[in-house]
Amino acid sequence: MAAPALPEQQQRRRQRGEENGCEDGPSPGESVEDKGESSYQRSRRKLENLLNKSMRIRMTDGRTLVGCFLCTDRDCNVILGSAQEYLKPTDSFSTGEPRVLGLAMVPGHHIVSIEVELESLASLQYL
Repeated sequence: MAAPALPEQQQRRRQRGEENGCEDGPSPGESVEDKGESSYQRSRRKLENLLNKSMRIRMTDGRTLVGCFLCTDRDCNVILGSAQEYLKPTDSFSTGEPRVLGLAMVPGHHIVSIEVELESLASLQYL
């Protein structure tokens, strides 16, 4: 039995070595010695530099989660530690106070944006 045909975009990603579509091009501040690294190695190093940094994740339903970045997977799901949930400001129940979640898994397909907080950015080596 033959394997099912992949959509053209997935075939191109697989040929370039991208597995999940989360890859991006080289960073603007990339140095000459980084040229020998594969895009996978660069991406992995960048993610490792973000470990234990405080992140703000906006979700498709309007909620915002703030917490410590612990890990991610090939589907772009994100695990946050010490997470707090902020409801969108238009909710009638929203008082501006966060709800403490603790450990939270955010599905990748629900993520709209991810921001690293400024004090965390100051310690990053690649920016």
